[in-house]
Order: sequence, then structure tokens, then C-alpha cells
Amino acid sequence: NESPTGFLNALKDGQADALEPFVLCVMSELRRRARSLLLNERSGHTLQPTGLVNEAFVRLFNGKPVPWAHSSEFFASASREMRHIL
Repeated sequence: NESPTGFLNALKDGQADALEPFVLCVMSELRRRARSLLLNERSGHTLQPTGLVNEAFVRLFNGKPVPWAHSSEFFASASREMRHIL
């Protein structure tokens, strides 16, 4: 299944090769969310949307098992993590 949820399920099943297609599948939505979060930050903030997304990914996936059963859970966690970073 080539949906974000399908890739998450593959990752939960230990299929590490699903990470790259998962990232490609969710990146535009995550950058959109990052841009929105950054609008509320002070002007001249040094983080760019892609950098914020990358930092959130590192924190969410750094050697941890995949806890999300559905893409909506992942997007909520990623948004929360980006807010924590900011």
C-alpha cells in the first residue's frame, strides 16, 4: 500500500526499506505544517521549514520503534515535535 499509513505499517513490521518512500510521501505535508508553525515565530528565525522537518524526523525515528498505526497519528506527533523544537 503506497499511502502514508501503508508505509507506517511496513515500518512497524520491520521493513526498513519503507522509510525512504514514507519520507517522500509525507514531506510536502510536513513542510506545509512547518511553514505554518514558523509564521507564528519571531521574524528572522534561523530555522527553515525543511530544517525543522528534518530535526523532527531525527527525534521521531532515532532508533525508536514506530508507534503510529495511522498517518493522522504520525502527523499529529510530527506537528507536536516541531512545536517542541521551536
